[in-house]
Amino acid sequence: MLHLIIADSELELVPESILKHPAVVNYAKRRGKKPEEVLLDSTYHHSALKKLEDGNRRGRPDIVHLCLINALESILNKEGMLRIYVHTRNDEVIYIKPETRIPRNYNRFVGLMESLFKNKSVPLELLRLERKTLSQLLNEIKPDAVFIMHENGKPMKPKDFGELLKGFREPAVIVGGFPHGDFKSRVDGMKISLYKEPLMAWTIVNEVIINYKNALLF
Repeated sequence: MLHLIIADSELELVPESILKHPAVVNYAKRRGKKPEEVLLDSTYHHSALKKLEDGNRRGRPDIVHLCLINALESILNKEGMLRIYVHTRNDEVIYIKPETRIPRNYNRFVGLMESLFKNKSVPLELLRLERKTLSQLLNEIKPDAVFIMHENGKPMKPKDFGELLKGFREPAVIVGGFPHGDFKSRVDGMKISLYKEPLMAWTIVNEVIINYKNALLF
């Protein structure tokens, strides 16, 4: 069983400090929602992000969207050997049941996340949201090994990393859910790099899942 954690994800509702910014107000009005009910999104709130700390990396729900679509539709997940979690920059954790079908359409995904942040769960509890740090999540999961995907980590071919993961009963792999920079959360584990250049989070998710699946099943 592989535990995949998309950590420090830039997934959040619009922060209070910019609720009155015109870019936020106009976007919320177009969608028929209150400013505090919408996700922060760099595509629509670029000018408002300049007023936020770390504004150059925030408002990226699309990263989580692509990672979840790839992970949930994987053979590894369909075979019942994958558990997926999303940890946010504000120390919230989204628990995702393996049978969850994430909307392919980005706008529908955004609506689903907004509902989750408001209600803390969605129908059938396919997704539920809890206040929790990354360290607390790891203490709960209790993996027998923790690997952090990092551009400055130990270089390793994806196939070899899959074989390494195979040697553990329940390893955890942490992938950053942000566009650039480093993790905000502190976590102990072995840092691994799968390529000579930085890779997109969803690409790393694919490489990890496919090579772990190949090591286990083929």
